[in-house]
Amino acid sequence: MSKSVIGDVVRLGWPVFIAQIAVMTNGLIDTVMAGRYSTVDLAAIGVGSSIYFSVFVAMMGVLLALSPIASQLYGAQRFGAIGEEVRQSGWLALGLAVAGFLILRYPGPFLAISELPPEVEVRARDYLVAMSWGVPAMLAFRVFYSFSTAVSKPRTMMVLNLCALAIKVPLNWVFMYGYLGVPELGGVGCAWSSTVIAWFLCIAGWLWCRLDPAYRRYGVFERWSWPRWRSIANIISLGLPIGLTFFVDVTGFTFMALFIARLGPENSAAHQIAANFAAMLFMLPLALGNASSVLVGQAIGAREFARARATGIAGLGAAMLCAVFVGGALALGKQTVADLYTIDPAVSAIAATLLGFVAIYHLVDSLQAVAVNVLRGYKRAVVPMVIYAVALWGVGLGGGTTLGLRGIEGWMAPLGAKGFWIAASASLMLAGGLVTAYFLYVSRRPDSAAI
Repeated sequence: MSKSVIGDVVRLGWPVFIAQIAVMTNGLIDTVMAGRYSTVDLAAIGVGSSIYFSVFVAMMGVLLALSPIASQLYGAQRFGAIGEEVRQSGWLALGLAVAGFLILRYPGPFLAISELPPEVEVRARDYLVAMSWGVPAMLAFRVFYSFSTAVSKPRTMMVLNLCALAIKVPLNWVFMYGYLGVPELGGVGCAWSSTVIAWFLCIAGWLWCRLDPAYRRYGVFERWSWPRWRSIANIISLGLPIGLTFFVDVTGFTFMALFIARLGPENSAAHQIAANFAAMLFMLPLALGNASSVLVGQAIGAREFARARATGIAGLGAAMLCAVFVGGALALGKQTVADLYTIDPAVSAIAATLLGFVAIYHLVDSLQAVAVNVLRGYKRAVVPMVIYAVALWGVGLGGGTTLGLRGIEGWMAPLGAKGFWIAASASLMLAGGLVTAYFLYVSRRPDSAAI
């Protein structure tokens, strides 16, 4: 495996990693500040953010189709064509923004499932109303994000996300506690600060694109383009299965949390600790996967199919190597990590047990994160979508409810939260193995990777 290939993955991946950690930290800040404001506000943010994320991540997935499309064009040095794809993605983002805005303004079906106390439901609705105003900006920014990453400019995203992180706490402080003439909004203020940040990122990102000479050759602002339905349909044909894959992944975790909540508050709290830490660990393989996807797409565009395959394998190898070290460290320090999250001995003990399973879960999570992203570089998303639906909903949720809540009569009593994490690990092992095998199959057939 060429050192230069691994070096390319790391060089492109580390700015993406920092940008993603910055985004995750924004959510952590909201949780901590809302928790110190009131329990009701924290609960409202928990429900509201789950609904928002489920809606947003599916729409974001559709727009991620721009990344493999643009990266292949970049590799083929068809720079002007990239600008047209960006403009058409902008029209698609506008349509998705309208749908997202309406869903968040009328969240009744989601809230009905939650069966919230009235005071929590009112604040959750207010939270979603505030977040709805940021949806157009955030989706427009995701177009810029996919575009910039595809043309090997992830440091732009890193800088912008770090700037957004720097203003998150001050904005929360203003909106939550009512300073500088702003009314006191409590936990809902976190949503308004996120909306302000969304518009900051959108405006700053596209101004950067307009003013930076390095973006000029793509001609994004060179001319006006009305919607071209064939181009938009092409983006959707690739983006829809990507978005559905994200939706399957998110809902798998969401329902896992809802089922574990039946086991009582201590198990639910411990699961939240394990899930939060697993999400933080996931940022590293996700960054390596994104970087590998872009480099694979660029290699395919340049008709360097052997390099595309080598890049995918290098990304998988780097991710698994990191996962072994991270998983091993977590297995040894699981109790210490649990104690950082809670002072409740019962919750800490359960969380430490679950974090032991997270150490194993992270290994297979790293494998699938890179493999599925590399396949997107090949513009292959339908087969992975089917694999994820079967694995995460069937093996993950189905197996989790069996092992965790029902047990196996005459052989195994219900395992509680541990059963869900065992099933989740098995589901990702299945998904990771299958998508990796599919990548190895696709990458042996260069003709299937044509632009």
